[in-house]
Formats: sequence, C-alpha cells, structure tokens
Amino acid sequence: MLWHVVVKHYLQIDWHLGVPVPGLWGALGEQFLPLRMPLFFVISGLFAANAVQRPWRVVARNRIAKFLYLYAAWLLIHTAILAAAPNFPTDRATSPLDLLEQLTITPSNLWYLYALALYFTAAKAVRRVPRALVLAPAAALSVAAAAGLLATPGNRGGLYQNLVFFLAGLYLRPQIERWAATATRRRLLLTTAAYTLALAAMAATGAQQSLGVWPLVSVVAVAFGITAAARLARWPALSRPLATLGRNTLPVYVIHMPVLALLHVLLLGPLSGLDRTGQLLVAVGYPAVLTGLVLGLSLAIHRGLTAVPAPWLFDLPGARRSDPRPVAAAR
Repeated sequence: MLWHVVVKHYLQIDWHLGVPVPGLWGALGEQFLPLRMPLFFVISGLFAANAVQRPWRVVARNRIAKFLYLYAAWLLIHTAILAAAPNFPTDRATSPLDLLEQLTITPSNLWYLYALALYFTAAKAVRRVPRALVLAPAAALSVAAAAGLLATPGNRGGLYQNLVFFLAGLYLRPQIERWAATATRRRLLLTTAAYTLALAAMAATGAQQSLGVWPLVSVVAVAFGITAAARLARWPALSRPLATLGRNTLPVYVIHMPVLALLHVLLLGPLSGLDRTGQLLVAVGYPAVLTGLVLGLSLAIHRGLTAVPAPWLFDLPGARRSDPRPVAAAR
C-alpha cells in the first residue's frame, strides 16, 4: 500500500520544494521491490502445502475457482471505479478488448489473485513430479523474465518471476519454518547486512537486469524478511495487531486501489497548489499518513460491505466458509 501511495499518488504531485524529499520516498520504496512479492509468494506457498494435497475437486473449487472468481469480480469493480479517475496512473481497461486481455494474458494490478489461481493449478498438476524438475524450470523462467528476455507487458512479469518463490514455500516449508523458529538477533543483523550489500552492489553496477541477479537478490531479501518477521512476532504489542491485520489482507488488497484513486482525484490539485512552505510541511510524512488513511477506509468499507451483507465480494458464492486472506498483499 505504501508503494502504491508513493508511486501512484505522491510522486504525481507537482512538487516545488527545492529539496529531494519526494525522491527519497521513491528511493526507499524501491529498496523493497526485491523483497515484497517474493516474500508474499513464499508465505503463500507455505499456506498452500496442505491444500495441494487435497483432491482435485476441492483444490479446484476452494483455491483455483475462488481466486479466479475474486480476480474477475474485483477487476470489473476496479474498471468501473477507475473510470472516474482517468489520470490515476495504474493499469485499467478502457475497452472490451483491454478487459479481455486483463482477464486472460496480462492481469491488472489485482494480479496476485490471478497468480495464486495459476500457481495452485500448476502445483497440483506436478505434485508427483520430482521437486528439482519443477523448481529448475520455474527458476529459469524467473531469471529470464527478470533479465528482460521475455515480453512482460503490464503485470505479466510478476507471474513469470514469482512462481519459483511460491513453489519454494510449498516444497521447503519445514526448512523455512525451522529458519523462522531459530531466528536470532545475530541472524537478523547478518541478513539485514546481506540484503543491504546486495542492493548496494546491484545499484552500483547497474546489474538489475543481468542474468540471475534480481532473483538472487530476492532470495537474500526473503531470508531477511522471514528473519525479521520471526523476530517481530516475539513482541506481542506489535505482533498481535499486525496478525489481526494479516487476517484481513484480502479486503485491504482489493479495496485500497479504488480508494487511493478517488483520493488522488480529490487531493492532487490542492497539494500541487500549495506554496513551498505548505508542501514542505506535508511532504515529509504525507505517504505514511495517507497509507494509514487508505488502510482505515479500506477496512471500514469492508466492514460496511460485510454488514450489508455482501459475502460474494470476498468469497466464492456458495462456499461453506469464508477465508478473508489471500495470504499476502500485492505490489
């Protein structure tokens, strides 16, 4: 959400500060690009480990059909609402052909849901194949996409790059859980340093698209992310509210973009028109404040829709129970 606030709204404001505060927010967000989606898909794979062992009819309904349905339903909602914010910089369908493309080969900013459906299908289909024979081509696909060797319009690149991380979470669940359970402060410092050095080396050499570099940095980032999360989980004052939020990632994920788009329409002009002093007062903490506002509004809207009730917006119609999480959020 913070990344979306920064790149889709904050950096679109006409800043006239004389100091590079907006650029600093953008640079900060970029440092987490190798971390966010790979880590989210590793976690998704952890949750999928038991699900893919169930019969095909169960997996097809509770996972594949569910995520495809949610993707299609919210894609239509996003398309309708984003039409009211034509200058908001995000993928949107502006014609029936665009909508068909987003429903099939080039997913929208809801692509995480689409990816989960595809990944569950793939994982279930190859569950009897030796793991090395599955991970190797998935890793090759990630390397090729990250290096720009494949056409990746829209969010298609995310589909190609993150299958290997989903499968890693699925296949390496015991090892990952052990890594988390034994996380120490020393390991946190080491993984933080390793991730920082990897980012610095990649930036200094301009090697972001060199063969294998981005996926390798993402592996380091995932090791850091799991370690940091495991350490954070030992602080109940922080971990309990964050765990509560984690159980509501689906509504936050599907609702926050239209909310941000409408706020963008309302706020872009007034913020661009502030004088230098006013903008300076706003610029430093504005992304964090707006992220909190968008989060609160998304949860409030979800609560209202749940009270209506409108369960079909957050689960497959006719499902026996609702699972409010797609496990993580998306870029």
